[in-house]
Parts: sequence; structure tokens; C-alpha cells
Amino acid sequence: MKIAIVGVSGAVGQEFLKVLAERDFPIDDLVLFGSSRSAGRVYSFKGKDYTVKELRHNDDFKGIDIAFTSAGAGTSKEFAETITKYGAVMIDNSSAFRMDSDVPLVVPEVNPQDALVRPRGIIANPNCTTIQMVVALKAIENLSHIKRVHVATYQAASGAGATAMKELTEQYAQLVRGEQPTVEKFFYQLAYNLIPQVDVFTENGYTKEEMKMYNETRKIMHSDVEVSATCVRVPVLRAHSESVWIETERPVSVEEARKAFSEGEGLVLQDNPAEKSYPMPLFLSGQDPVYVGRIRKDLSNPNGLTFWLVGDQIKKGAALNAVQIAEYLVKQA
Repeated sequence: MKIAIVGVSGAVGQEFLKVLAERDFPIDDLVLFGSSRSAGRVYSFKGKDYTVKELRHNDDFKGIDIAFTSAGAGTSKEFAETITKYGAVMIDNSSAFRMDSDVPLVVPEVNPQDALVRPRGIIANPNCTTIQMVVALKAIENLSHIKRVHVATYQAASGAGATAMKELTEQYAQLVRGEQPTVEKFFYQLAYNLIPQVDVFTENGYTKEEMKMYNETRKIMHSDVEVSATCVRVPVLRAHSESVWIETERPVSVEEARKAFSEGEGLVLQDNPAEKSYPMPLFLSGQDPVYVGRIRKDLSNPNGLTFWLVGDQIKKGAALNAVQIAEYLVKQA
């Protein structure tokens, strides 16, 4: 297997290297790509050094089997034809192709088979908040069709990249020193604050991030489910949290839900309120699964359940999901 990583210098690109090593993905050759600024940097993978090449419109992708791309939607759109020209499968972490009808949008625990039909040679990795939510929704969907979802997200700085994580830690240090905090990556100071806006607003008053959760959930689950989201940036370094309310066609008991979550692929049940045991981002950063807790009946809806999720945005919300897609393709080959 000859593997490429495009955008290797970013937070997700670096996570690709870690996840591929952790999971011992079968790699015979590895090629790293980046911008002109990143070209020439050297990264180590399994004891061997690799030099970053500048991404260009040439024949560098000849012989590549799978290319993991995480360099932004603009770069993905510009270079998709170059990357896939010689048969490489492009697993793209940007928003460039997610809603294209001829590009599968895949979460391996939910719809792995969709990855096998890719007329353009591209598979899209969903938005991070959508990924962790649908992994949990799948467990309940197997019991009763989910008609409606309300979700509030609590999104870490990691969702905006490595520089955003650095900005958050610097803001705290600056405030302690009595200095004016640097505000560049977010609309406002994030330290000691919440920002009820992730991405830009659309005409209907929802942000693009919130509309991604609506549209992507329906595409991944092949469902008519209605999703209403409010996405909030919180002063957490890494790992997103979500508070989820669902309405199913028939009542699903807490006991049924707990059993489904405990047996669900890619899920870990952490739900013991008496012992104050529930998922928290501080303790779950860097973990592979999506953690579920605070499971209870929705007091306002006889067919409703509510629960709490935590998942690592850089890992399962990005790099790990893409690598799991690649693992599925290798198994099917």
C-alpha cells in the first residue's frame, strides 16, 4: 500500500500519522504533501523520516493507493482531479464534497458500504460533530426509527485547528498577566467565555456548522430524520461534547437505550450518576470511541430520550474516521 497525506503539517495531518501508527495500518510507502510553507519539513513515522513535498499539479500521485487529505475545502477542490487521476482513492476531511450526490459521506460504524460506490474516486469524511452524533444515533435507530433530533454542541478549540488551541492557552496566560488577550482565530475571546457561533450564519439564522449537522446526518443515515442544532464554541482544548434529545417512532426505555449504547460499535457507555460518572472532555481527549452518558427519558415527550456525548474531535471526528474508512476498503479489496 502506498499512502499519501495531504496537509500533514496541520493538527489533523499530524493526527493521521499517529493513528496510522497506532493501528498499524499496512503501509509500504508513505508520501507527505503540504503547502509551499510546509515543503521541506521532516516528520518521523515508525522510526523513518519523511520530507514534505509541495502539493502541485503533476504526477506525484501516480502509484498512490489512498490519499488522506486535510488541507481545506479550497485545496481539496483544486487538487481532487490531480490526486485521483491515476486511481488513488481520496478520503477528504474537508467540507468540499460532503453533500455532492456522487460522493459518499461515510462513518464506518453507520454506513461503511457507501464507501464502495465512489464514481469520482472521492470519499468524504463528515463534519466532526456529525460523526460522533451519528455513531450514537445508529445504536438507537436499530431499536426504533429516529424522527427528530435536537442537539446542542460544546465544541473545543481543537475544531479550529492547532493554532486555535494555542490561542486559547495563550489567552489564559495573557489574562493572568493582566494583558489584553490575542483574538485572531475566533470571533471573540474564548478564554472564560462561550461563543454561540461556529462558522458563519446562513439566511435561515442557523450557522453553516448547524446546517451540516442537519444535512449530513440525513445523508449518512439514509433517513428523513429532522435535526435542529445549536453549535457553541467552549474554552476546552480538545474533544467535543453534545447534549442530544431524540424522538423515536415508539417509546424506547432507558434500559433499552443503555443496552444498545453499551453494545454499539464505536461507543463506550459511561453512565453512573450515583458515582458522578459521565463523559467529560478533560479525561477523554485522545481516546478513540464516542462516550455516552446521562441517559434519561425526555420529560416533555413520551417518545423522547436525552443523553450526553463526548468524542475527540481530532481523532474520531477527523483522522480516525478517515483511517477506519481506509481499513474497510482494504478488507473489501
